[in-house]
Amino acid sequence: MPYTVLPTISEAARTALSAHEPLLQQLLANRGITEGDTALQFLNPDYETQLHDPFLLTDMSRSVDRVLQALRDKERIVIYSDYDCDGIPGGVMLHDFFTLVGHDNFENYIPHRHEEGYGFNADSVPAFKERGATLIITVDCGITDHVAVLAAQALGIDVIVTDHHEPSDTLPQAFAVINPKRDDAYPFSGICGTAVAFKLVQAVLQRGREQEFITLKEGMEKWLLDLVGIATIADMMPLRDESRVFAHYGLRVLRKSPRLGLQHLLRKAGGSQRFLTEDDIGFTIAPRINAASRMDDPEDAFHMLRTRDEGEAGAYVAHLEKLNNERKGVVASMTREAKKRLKERSEISSVVVMGNPEWRPSLVGLVAHTLADEFRRPVFLWGRDGKGIIKGSCRSGGAASVVSLMERATDAFLTHGGHHASGGFSVSHERIHTLEDALLQAFAAYAEDLSGSAHTHVADAVIAPSDITDALFRTIDMLSPFGPENPKPLFAIPDVLLDRVAIFGKQANHTKINIRTGRGRMDGIAFFKLPDSFTNMPEEGKTVTLLAHLERSFFMGRLESRLRVVDVV
Repeated sequence: MPYTVLPTISEAARTALSAHEPLLQQLLANRGITEGDTALQFLNPDYETQLHDPFLLTDMSRSVDRVLQALRDKERIVIYSDYDCDGIPGGVMLHDFFTLVGHDNFENYIPHRHEEGYGFNADSVPAFKERGATLIITVDCGITDHVAVLAAQALGIDVIVTDHHEPSDTLPQAFAVINPKRDDAYPFSGICGTAVAFKLVQAVLQRGREQEFITLKEGMEKWLLDLVGIATIADMMPLRDESRVFAHYGLRVLRKSPRLGLQHLLRKAGGSQRFLTEDDIGFTIAPRINAASRMDDPEDAFHMLRTRDEGEAGAYVAHLEKLNNERKGVVASMTREAKKRLKERSEISSVVVMGNPEWRPSLVGLVAHTLADEFRRPVFLWGRDGKGIIKGSCRSGGAASVVSLMERATDAFLTHGGHHASGGFSVSHERIHTLEDALLQAFAAYAEDLSGSAHTHVADAVIAPSDITDALFRTIDMLSPFGPENPKPLFAIPDVLLDRVAIFGKQANHTKINIRTGRGRMDGIAFFKLPDSFTNMPEEGKTVTLLAHLERSFFMGRLESRLRVVDVV
């Protein structure tokens, strides 16, 4: 069976959620929300009541006192942030915060992905000392960078680590370490690196105002939430608890953000700031920010977000657009090569392992995502970086956790880590030739723990074409923004008569179908899928079952409601 449907809501849950209409009750229950109060909080994110006290984070009070001392004494501060779409917005966020409170003795530093690699780099510390730095604040990195922290402390530079990645067995010997995953002191650990840094900002403002040292108008910091929202959504945080609040308010601020770079970027991409959604972050904003470090210098993205100059904004956006197009071309070429090599195999293994020394490690994850989505199985791809190190990325493609697979084959890797659906790794030159065998053995041992759902779509509910109305779209909108732990509802729609099936796009690699619904004719779109890649090939005049999300898209000045087709069965 190519799909299953989640169980019908229990009577107890239906009673507890009786304030809501039946389909919304079912969608809430599918997301584990079966209590009335919990549902109200989920459906109505509130900045004032649903954010946790920043001082609950271990080392926060100590960090705040150190930052306030640096502000009073006009010390030189280094903001050291990661080069991705969590670290860069976080770096801009602290840049803007220090500017707002009138502190100008600081610098932003972002390591070069290919030349320096990920994390807080010890080689960068002496130059900070030469420029007079006495405090370094990391953003989205530092939690495992023991050597760099020791190097800074040895030169008399205090380090405040703000990070959200998993700590190692020991913490770095920094002045302070703020990380919700370091212990159980904080009620919610699923916030991104930029959000951790924002908690520091909240705490500094709270104590600074109490001491009548900081006079920034109450609430002005909320204008920084556009950056927290971008990072939360781009870094795929679980959209529950605080992260849902940050994503919700981040989008609200983004829709009226004065950032010229974002305004230029959206206009160039044909989007609308007023109607901006999490999809615009995932498919428009984040790829262009990430393209900077993947293809060139991450500071280009930093300046695009930071600048208040119209000319600069346009120039940076044009450059990022060029890099993103180059990135698309390289990724498309890598994907074609990978698919060609897969076709040459007599059969596709339960775990796909493939690499090329010429592939950029910074891009293989994008290719792995495409292959894992198409072939519905784990995919591990690797390339070689500028230092000759074999690095790769992996994607799950279904129920199998890539982290569990790597842990079961841990001897095959030099390093590995990640989440259920995605991860990264490095491998020695000697072990790369046996990596596939190791992962296949790990998968065989792991397979008995899987329910077979890796190749099965799971629908939230079954609806008829006539049920697709404006009212249904409004119900779905109540659950947004969507992301991990709050996925877009997936509907099974049986007995759909296909009026038209077409292939579109510059490379003729997308499929469009047209059907009749309760709101008239509607298009269904499947990007990067051709008709023969579905379980049941769609043809005009054919009656099928669609598996699809319902979504609204604003493109080129027009708001459109459509289906995002996942499969045809």
